Amino acid sequence: MNTEERKPFAERVGKKQWIAIAVVLVLGLGAGAMILRTSPAKPEAAGHSEAAGHGDGEHHEEGGKQAKEEGKDHDHDHGEAKGHADNEHHEEGKDKEKAATSEHKEDEEKIAFTDEQVKAADMTIESAGPARIKSSLQLPGEIKFNEDRTAHVVPRVAGVVDSVSADLGQEVKRGQVLAVLSSPSLSEQRSALQSAQRRLELARSTYEREKKLWEEKISPQQDYLQAQQAMQEAQIAVANANQKLLALGATPGSSALGRYELRAPFDGMVVEKHISLGESVGEAVNVFTISDLSTVWAEISVAANNLNLVRIGEPVSIRSSAFDQTATGKVSYVGSLIGAQTRTATARVTLTNPQRIWRPGLFVNVELVASETDAPVTVSAEAVQTVEDKPTVFLRVPGGFVPQHVQTGRSDGKRIEIVSGLKPGAPYAASGSFVVKSQQGKSSATHTH
Repeated sequence: MNTEERKPFAERVGKKQWIAIAVVLVLGLGAGAMILRTSPAKPEAAGHSEAAGHGDGEHHEEGGKQAKEEGKDHDHDHGEAKGHADNEHHEEGKDKEKAATSEHKEDEEKIAFTDEQVKAADMTIESAGPARIKSSLQLPGEIKFNEDRTAHVVPRVAGVVDSVSADLGQEVKRGQVLAVLSSPSLSEQRSALQSAQRRLELARSTYEREKKLWEEKISPQQDYLQAQQAMQEAQIAVANANQKLLALGATPGSSALGRYELRAPFDGMVVEKHISLGESVGEAVNVFTISDLSTVWAEISVAANNLNLVRIGEPVSIRSSAFDQTATGKVSYVGSLIGAQTRTATARVTLTNPQRIWRPGLFVNVELVASETDAPVTVSAEAVQTVEDKPTVFLRVPGGFVPQHVQTGRSDGKRIEIVSGLKPGAPYAASGSFVVKSQQGKSSATHTH
């Protein structure tokens, strides 16, 4: 017997052979178990199997462990592949389920509207898109008289009111007589003018006679020069008397010496009247206030932190707080002083007022453009409705509309920025969206009932 034959049996058998033996034994044991289940086991066969099992157990223990480990690896790989496939199917199923849920929810929330109903409701369908949003600054203001076109009519002489021809609120023309006073002081001025005129006539005739005599060498030159000087002095006296009357606002050639007429300085309206017939009126007393209301001022109160936004020439929009009326204009004045009590400065906008709509004393809101920015997604301002206390836009879908809650951003009164909840190009109900909201309310009430 050679050396190789002397080695133990376990050393002469290779690893692969052990695995094959183990697999054969496992299969044999499985077949035996199946036979035992189907037929009663004999004592001899059972004893033989047990002996065989004890005899072979020592030989194939190592091979059995290896086969078990390889089997575990194979099961692990198969489990991973199976789990990956199951995850893919699970995700796909979740997407389908989500889409189905979304479609079901859309069907539940959809507000049915046909094309004919949309047309009958005068509703417009627009698409969400970019726009330039103007950030505005709202400031309080008040309409006031244009002080450049407002005059206080005062008599320049004292007197008694003879007649009043203008009423409060009456439109008057430039030069129109408003009232007539009888003034003793004015009578004296006109008398002085007439006296000066008479003296001038006498001095002029004397001058002409002396001039003729001097030219004919009958009278000396000295008499001629004295007559010339007297005539010039009389001319100065007449001019002085005329200027005094004009300074008083009186017409020099009136037949009634004491008649004093109060006249309108320009076209306008009588906005104040403090005179009555027979009343004694003193000098420099305001008896009429005339204002040209074709232009008015909108005075704005500007806080100190907003003064850098209000500049001369800046376009503004003015809206009445009492009625639905708007106007546009430009800032014509910005005050440089801040009030000690109000801590605000005054700015001014000159408004044209041909229809006399803007009345002094009316409170207004003045809107200035503070900045302009581009927003990627915007909708019409009238498209946003409040549903469940949230801003909502009604999206156009086949057969009707679906409410979509959105988050709004900046607004300029015409367009509203949509921060989230709406994609660019999405069709929505613009003007007339309140009709959709009303129909939604009716549908909700029907379902609740």
